[in-house]
Amino acid sequence: MIKSMTGFGRERRVMGPREILVEIRSVNHRYYEFSAKTPRAYGYLDEKLKAFMHGAISRGKVEVSVFIYNQEGVNADIEINKEIAKGYINALRGAAGELSLEDDLKLSNVMRLPDVFTVVKVIDDEEEIWQQVSEVAGAALERFIGMRETEGAKMYEDISSRLDTIERTVAKIEELSPASVEAYRQRLYEKVAEVVGDRNIDEGRILTEAAIFADKIAVDEETVRLRSHIAQFRELLKSSEPVGRKIDFLIQEINREVNTTGSKCQELEITRMVVDMKAEIEKIREQIQNIE
Repeated sequence: MIKSMTGFGRERRVMGPREILVEIRSVNHRYYEFSAKTPRAYGYLDEKLKAFMHGAISRGKVEVSVFIYNQEGVNADIEINKEIAKGYINALRGAAGELSLEDDLKLSNVMRLPDVFTVVKVIDDEEEIWQQVSEVAGAALERFIGMRETEGAKMYEDISSRLDTIERTVAKIEELSPASVEAYRQRLYEKVAEVVGDRNIDEGRILTEAAIFADKIAVDEETVRLRSHIAQFRELLKSSEPVGRKIDFLIQEINREVNTTGSKCQELEITRMVVDMKAEIEKIREQIQNIE
């Protein structure tokens, strides 16, 4: 079944010490165009996400946003600079002896002194981060594809209905086309009769002219091709593969056959039918611009 190129998917999960949010959105585009918004420290995820998404999306302008929230302190180690702490202690106790002060030095006193603690940032495991992000992105992608499929189902119903209308109109044209030849033959006969009066009318010449006219306005080939194109169109609509480009080409062929039919037929009723078919084709064309 066809899928729309417009979609949105969102997933948020807590993965160990991290909270990860992934959002995927897309609009129609002739090709696959990808962009990612990731935290500066996680820029290496961009190319991985591009390849990950391209496996499931063939067309559309896709934007993926990734947000990673680390719990405070989990990405850092705290180290005690023991040499500096010893220096402080020795200096304080030395001063206490020289100044005859009570030695009431406690650990809490030392811990408040400058440079005793050093914060060392822990380097993230890139592979671990990617495994977590890809898991969240996969869930967001499922929601995204689900929305595309839902929109595609609506488009399928609408386009199928319009193809039905075109097919019914083609059937009416096939019925009316022979009648228009007979109407032309009758008009030609009456005009010749009016000109020649009581003299004999060359029936053979009338039939020849009618045959030439019939050949000029015959739309049998066009209607046969129209039915063939419509049948192919229906098969493509049911395909599970991306078919947007093929359908775009096929609607051009359908439009070409309808135009040729309109240029051949001179009956007002058929001309109106051709106009109606072209209106349906334009509505289908608007829809297929958003098919993957």
